[in-house]
Amino acid sequence: MAIEPDEGVRVAFRIEDESDLIRVRQALRTAADNAGLGLVDQTKLVTAGSELARNILIYATGGRGTLQVEQVVNLRRRGVRATFADQGPGIDDVDAALTDGFSSGSGLGLGLPGSKRLADEMTVDSDPTGTTVVIVKWAR
Repeated sequence: MAIEPDEGVRVAFRIEDESDLIRVRQALRTAADNAGLGLVDQTKLVTAGSELARNILIYATGGRGTLQVEQVVNLRRRGVRATFADQGPGIDDVDAALTDGFSSGSGLGLGLPGSKRLADEMTVDSDPTGTTVVIVKWAR
């Protein structure tokens, strides 16, 4: 089943410092509410997105990246797709990074696997030039 962008609002901005985490959470909460997600699913999306944005600040080159948020439709379901991207240095072993307890830094290794559990769908594409993580949360 193809996921198509909805005619709803699309938001895109840079993630460059801690203050941007507030904008990430606000953008995700607004998009989730507009797409008809319930409060629990809104909270799951916001929590996953906040963690992914924090990963950009910690691990991306220069602590910078981008977020694009859009409403999507799949058949009769509405949802939110959030795309987090940075430009390097990439994740050496994506499968390992998606395992609880694995960390390439000083963290607990719960960020990527936790985000995956909170989202309905998640993809991670990474190479030495950057990483893109896409999460989708559907209205029930």
